[in-house]
Amino acid sequence: MGSTSDKAKGYANEVAGTVKKTVGDVVGNDRLVVEGEVQKIKGEGQVAVGNAKDAVKEGANKVADAINRKL
Repeated sequence: MGSTSDKAKGYANEVAGTVKKTVGDVVGNDRLVVEGEVQKIKGEGQVAVGNAKDAVKEGANKVADAINRKL
């Protein structure tokens, strides 16, 4: 999975989790609150993975550019 895909799924899970948690709070459903919080955290993790992939790719590109300049 690419970094953009990871981030998109992550943001979607963050939003869905926030909605679930809010609905759980409103209706007094503790299970829904917990599920929402877990889904939100999962989304945050997916976004972090996407950001890490971007950072690694950027670093690799910089190294490749530096090597190509020396050749």
